[in-house]
Amino acid sequence: MRKVILDLAVTLDGYIEGPNGEIDWCILDNDMEFDKFIESVDTIFYGRVSYDAWGNYQPENDANDSVKAIWKAIHSKNKIVFTRQIRNDNNVTYINSDITQSVEQIKAKDGKDIWLYGGAKLIETFVDRKLIDIYRLSVHPVVLGNGKPLFENLKQRLNLELLSVKKFRSGVVQLIYKNEK
Repeated sequence: MRKVILDLAVTLDGYIEGPNGEIDWCILDNDMEFDKFIESVDTIFYGRVSYDAWGNYQPENDANDSVKAIWKAIHSKNKIVFTRQIRNDNNVTYINSDITQSVEQIKAKDGKDIWLYGGAKLIETFVDRKLIDIYRLSVHPVVLGNGKPLFENLKQRLNLELLSVKKFRSGVVQLIYKNEK
């Protein structure tokens, strides 16, 4: 069965965004092999706010070729947006009803794994409903002091099993955990 993978950058003090939504602290080094992660998924789950911000994002014309290639690969995936606001967008499947049942049905279909992109509210819902199979967290060597925390309003404890740890030349440390459910 396909897995739902939360792949996310987080600061050392547990924030996924700065106080004004900034993510300028995120590092993307070639040795992180993010392109291989993108190849391993065929579907991306978005919340509406994250989709509005990033679902159709295009890098600047002067961006390097690897950044352009990553965004091209991201935009080639099936996009599913969880929202109460249904829009007319042929590039997206909207889900506005039973999230748990919808996710289980999608996971049961043939295909590659699924990237839970976010945002924070959708991640919170997936955590609460134990819909995340793999937590792939890249801890960046920065402390913000405030912002949007990754694990906000948890209703229950998460028990995770560490699968691997990778250190990159930038100082980013990637922790991959399996949800023990």
